[in-house]
Amino acid sequence: MSIGSNSPEDERPFHDVPDEERPSVGHALKKARLAAGLTVSDVSNATRVRLAIVHAIEADDFAPCGGDVYARGHIRTLARAVHLDPAPLVEQFDAEHGGRPAPTPAAPLFEAERIRPERRGPNWTAAMVAAIVVVIGFVGFTAFKGDDGGADTQAADASPSPTVTKSPTAAPTTAKPVVPKSDPSDSAIAAAPQDKVTVQVSAANGRSWISAKDHNGRMLFDGLLDKGQSKTFQDSSKINLILGDAGAIQLYVNGKKIDDDFRPGAVERLTYTKGDPEVG
Repeated sequence: MSIGSNSPEDERPFHDVPDEERPSVGHALKKARLAAGLTVSDVSNATRVRLAIVHAIEADDFAPCGGDVYARGHIRTLARAVHLDPAPLVEQFDAEHGGRPAPTPAAPLFEAERIRPERRGPNWTAAMVAAIVVVIGFVGFTAFKGDDGGADTQAADASPSPTVTKSPTAAPTTAKPVVPKSDPSDSAIAAAPQDKVTVQVSAANGRSWISAKDHNGRMLFDGLLDKGQSKTFQDSSKINLILGDAGAIQLYVNGKKIDDDFRPGAVERLTYTKGDPEVG
């Protein structure tokens, strides 16, 4: 970030608002920027917010932001860049623009637990067959070993009756070792289907606002994730993301961790598709 005095080409004309007890959001941001000795270009380069949007916000024109949700994200980002506490500015913005809407819950189709592999119960029929085969083999082996001139007849008469009667009780014990068990440590993201794109967003390092849309532009989620919370989204071809504080987010795409070094407070717009993770 470069530090220097404001030049004429960096600044647009700014009309002072009337003196009030509390300045407007845009006026407060501009005043803090000037006090920090930063130009609009400095702030734009540091936050990745377009130059035109920075100018518009400082003039209290939030239309170029594309909506109140995006405006809140830009206000937070710009406030941090000029060393202001973003919370009072966001509260002031909400008070002046009708308040903050309730977050839209994610559609159940895209919850991570929907793609967990289904556990199957034991196959008792196969277990019974295996137990009977073991019993018959044991009887045959005993009869063959005890063949000493007439003793085989007694073994054939005496052995089958008590052994076959006990086979239903022995069946569950014999079958249990062969029943496959699911590893409880397997995550749902590891089971992502190959013909779809699956994105897991986790607020690992702090609180962040996120927005997610499918390939048709349909909104899947628009709201805040508290630290430790996560959301998983799935689409047939593409997921579009906007991260309000990318530095607080950890991404997993199609079962792979994304190692991009996002800066705290930065707003990121990302697109992921099927195959290897690749920012669109």
